[in-house]
Amino acid sequence: MKKNYIGIREARINLSKLIKDVRDGMEIIITDRGTPVAKLVPAQGQTLTLEERIKNYQSCGLIESCPQSGKIDSSPIELPREPAQRYIREERSDE
Repeated sequence: MKKNYIGIREARINLSKLIKDVRDGMEIIITDRGTPVAKLVPAQGQTLTLEERIKNYQSCGLIESCPQSGKIDSSPIELPREPAQRYIREERSDE
């Protein structure tokens, strides 16, 4: 099973598989007791198109395609201009 967060012990056991996933464009975060400590990313010079990365994430179950069209929507997402933490706090205080 492909994950983007993985513990040190499991990473050590499955290193070959993780390297293959990274070659396919996935980024793997290695954790120590739940705390991120390292990141496996593709080496410089190896770049994938947006569509290739999205397909990789879909095959790993990290994202799903739009059920209506099945097409990839790569249009930019409008984000608030203020810092994300303040935005999240305000959203939570409204609940």
